[in-house]
Amino acid sequence: MQAALTGKSNSMTSDDFTTRIRIRSAIPDDVPVLKQCEQGIISAERPYDHTLRPDPISYYDVGELVMSDDAEVAVIELEGEIIATGYAHKQPSKPYVESDYHAFLGFMFVHPDHRGKGLNRLLMDHLFAWARSRGLPEVRLEVYSNNTPAIRAYEKTGFKPYITEMRLNLED
Repeated sequence: MQAALTGKSNSMTSDDFTTRIRIRSAIPDDVPVLKQCEQGIISAERPYDHTLRPDPISYYDVGELVMSDDAEVAVIELEGEIIATGYAHKQPSKPYVESDYHAFLGFMFVHPDHRGKGLNRLLMDHLFAWARSRGLPEVRLEVYSNNTPAIRAYEKTGFKPYITEMRLNLED
């Protein structure tokens, strides 16, 4: 399988595109490509967070998530190439909220060549269905407050701001 970061250009129509993609659960053989996608996420988010350590860093244990019964790692393929990723992970909710558990979304990545084609929505719908199938009543995610494109994409799928986490670096 070719790496997701190669991003083949396609001149197909949107109808052709949607019939040629496939959304599926990730498998252990996908982990090397998923790690490349993770680096794409880190590169995209680095401008929003000056506190990230120098490369190489990793946000996720992708292999563990792929194998977990409490997580769904989804990929979208085009002609056998992974072009988008995301996960939902069952997590305990705060003890003072109604539901004991919720789904937490992360690892949301769409290759730059394929953004604006509705892939984020397809991933979200797949992950929402996974959460519903496990009786999880709520989905949460985190996004940098100044990452306007990501915020818009999440709002299109129904997300609303919930709480703002703030920080102060005492060394600056």
